[in-house]
Amino acid sequence: MKKDGIQPQMPPNPAPHIIGRFIEMGMTQSDGMGRTVLSWSEISAWCERTMINLPPWESRLMRELSSAYLSEGRVAESGTCPPPWRGIVTQRERDVSEANLDRLLG
Repeated sequence: MKKDGIQPQMPPNPAPHIIGRFIEMGMTQSDGMGRTVLSWSEISAWCERTMINLPPWESRLMRELSSAYLSEGRVAESGTCPPPWRGIVTQRERDVSEANLDRLLG
């Protein structure tokens, strides 16, 4: 898409502050053997340093987001993995795909 000048569509984000906090926390952490889910202590340390007291549901959400992020990252290592979200196909995407197919078959 980048090569063809197509800007990928992003899914709707009704709670950008939550995603911002998740990214600021680091999304995952290292355990010496690779990446792992954010620990409760890591989430607590972020809260303490930023002086933002997350409600319990939001702390649990941060761990769930971290787990989902790691899982999707592992699945996405496959070259045939579909994207986790797909917007409406634009006319530009359709035109580029058709041109590439014509070039391949032509």
